Amino acid sequence: MYTERINSAKEHNMKIWFDGKLVEKEEARVSVFDHGVLYGDGCFEGIRFYNGKIFRLKEHLERFFNSAKYIALEIPYSFDEAAAACRETADASGLKDGYIRLVVTRGEGGLGLSPLTCPRPCMFVIAQQVALYPKEIYENGLALVTSAVRRNAPAALSPQVKSLNYLNNILAKLDAIRQGAWESLILNAQGNVAECTGDNIFIVKRGVVCTPPVTDGALDGITRHAVIDICHEAGIPFQERTLNRFDIISADECFLTGTAAEVIAVSSLDGQKINTGVSGPVTKRILSLYQEETNRSRD
Repeated sequence: MYTERINSAKEHNMKIWFDGKLVEKEEARVSVFDHGVLYGDGCFEGIRFYNGKIFRLKEHLERFFNSAKYIALEIPYSFDEAAAACRETADASGLKDGYIRLVVTRGEGGLGLSPLTCPRPCMFVIAQQVALYPKEIYENGLALVTSAVRRNAPAALSPQVKSLNYLNNILAKLDAIRQGAWESLILNAQGNVAECTGDNIFIVKRGVVCTPPVTDGALDGITRHAVIDICHEAGIPFQERTLNRFDIISADECFLTGTAAEVIAVSSLDGQKINTGVSGPVTKRILSLYQEETNRSRD
């Protein structure tokens, strides 16, 4: 049965970086008139840190600032200030390994849609422990179901924007929960694979690692890029190509990638076992190489 756990260590004295300074979590309050609350108007990043060092911080911040630029939201802090805020919050958490959530909202404004009523955006940073899946799932794989919810069309909202409005993904996640699965596969309007609710998807076929191009509706994930880099560096054949449900079900291996999940095997899709139904040799190798990369993490 599906469960999800995001835990925070020493939560009673957790510090939140809120608009320029660290405060107690009870003091980190966003107005009910904030357009991030009223309309999902804002952007976020999920970032990991290992051994006190933030993994691929520069890439995360580039995507964060690009997402904000796309929605014409001017972040009230510089790139370097945002980086410093992430480091300060991670350090204040007292955690060696953890998860950072960086958020910027449009800010407080009127009840209308217009962003012009919001004089200043609001930015905050949270650092917690994270545990999305039990350890045995990484060995045995997780079950996927195909969601009835389709990926938003790129002409409506670019999938490269990590906006605060995640209803498309949440509705797909509910499909998985209702069916007792861990994750949902989201297809685009053409019926081809886009991604999962919070992760990119890869398959292995005849020794070649494949993932859908971002033009098919996938977020250009940071962990996705890390795995592509690993394939190139390790000499593992790799290609981007359009995938459909047939490709997933008939794959030799299948795995998901994401900041929180890292690299995790998929055992089945819609009740149909993928090959042996457990983590395969290529998936295990990529996970091992990814863990080596995070152990060398330098922000």
